[in-house]
Amino acid sequence: MSANYTIFAPMGRSKTNRVILENLEVIDAGAKGKAVARAEDGRVVFINNAVPGDVATIQTTKKRKAYYEGSAISFSKLSERRVDPVCEHFGTCGGCKWQFMGYDHQLFFKQKEVENNLIRIGKVELPEIIPILGSKEQYFYRNKMEFSFSDNKWLTLDQIKSDKIIENRNALGFHIPGMWDKILDLKKCHLQRDPSNAIRDFIKMKAQELDIAFFNTRAQQGVLRTLMIRTSSTGDLMVLLQLFKEDEVKRKELLDAVASEFPAITSLLYVINSKGNDTIYDQDVICYHGSDHIFEEMEGLRFKINAKSFYQTNSEQAHELYKITRDFAGLSGNETVYDLYTGTGTIAQFVAKKAGKVIGVESVPEAIDAAKENAQLNGIDNVDFYVGDMKKVFNDTFTETHGLPDVIITDPPRDGMHGDVVAQLLRIAAPKIVYVSCNSATQARDLALLDEMYKVTKVQAVDMFPQTHHVENVVLLEKR
Repeated sequence: MSANYTIFAPMGRSKTNRVILENLEVIDAGAKGKAVARAEDGRVVFINNAVPGDVATIQTTKKRKAYYEGSAISFSKLSERRVDPVCEHFGTCGGCKWQFMGYDHQLFFKQKEVENNLIRIGKVELPEIIPILGSKEQYFYRNKMEFSFSDNKWLTLDQIKSDKIIENRNALGFHIPGMWDKILDLKKCHLQRDPSNAIRDFIKMKAQELDIAFFNTRAQQGVLRTLMIRTSSTGDLMVLLQLFKEDEVKRKELLDAVASEFPAITSLLYVINSKGNDTIYDQDVICYHGSDHIFEEMEGLRFKINAKSFYQTNSEQAHELYKITRDFAGLSGNETVYDLYTGTGTIAQFVAKKAGKVIGVESVPEAIDAAKENAQLNGIDNVDFYVGDMKKVFNDTFTETHGLPDVIITDPPRDGMHGDVVAQLLRIAAPKIVYVSCNSATQARDLALLDEMYKVTKVQAVDMFPQTHHVENVVLLEKR
């Protein structure tokens, strides 16, 4: 097995604090996917390209009082946990940082991180933790991918050292980690199933054939900015092209060619966005061909997904996550359920058939509009959705209006719940809280605040993102 992976450390840091640490044994995996070793001076060393069990020489990039950060520059021993990465872009792309670690070991370290956070940060009494649920699909599991165009692609070290002049610098792919204006030109990505790679490659080829300018982020000039591809469990396919400025003739030629080459596309869209950033949430999305939406399906429920909709990016594992959430809630059919941070209402609708009524709350108006539309589409009449800043709308008046909940489901963003929301949970004192989290550290912080009234009775992690360090975690809290 080869250990010669190309790793790019963040640029622009002072070299005065850089040192070489020789033959360090990598002992653990830590936060953000970093491997962990310990230097002779006692400092922890966070390494961005090693696997627990490796013995490596480290070039540091940052030195602090308690720790170093760095990259392995050579290995005297390779870990038995290593596997050969399947992607030729591994180590440069940065998207699948754990692809060189066996999947069983990935699951082990994900579960370990969850347990450590709950114990170290939460400091709460824990039950026997249910083993992490791995993903059946370890590649090609994502239903949404976003790619960027650039007229100044990232060059490999071999290309830089070569005497060959690279005239075509166009790229369509991912940002190099830590470099907002550098794009890796993708050959094949292993995260989204076919025809994703074929569509991306065809669009790049056809755009160059039509001489449509790829975007330059620094100069803010060019035409083609980004490409989004969404696939669904129903077989629907959405493609969205974002352009910096209109070139009607060439835009139509390109979109017509895409529609002709890929008749399976059910939603072909475009956006003209001349802002300084490429977010589309404040932009008009124009349907060029087919429908302006696609559908996802889960246990007979259909969810209408437009270009701006949030939906869990691993459809199969989202189903497993929701089943665990529903199981932890232990619904009998009569309960009043609050679904906090409901998003587009997928969890609310998923549990509705086993509840008396479900009340969903979300701060994004467009998400609530989608939730209401999907509930109507699915013929669900025992759910209600409300828009508002959670820490403001979730108050005593809200509870008086909708009744005291028997179960509260909360699925907050990575930052966790606001202190006012936690305080309101304690005032309401519902018999059960099911806490779904994509960040077990902030989840643990919130559990500590709830510990005076609630006991953790179930814990199960769910791996939504194989080949990465990210993990979801579900906790059941029951009133003491």
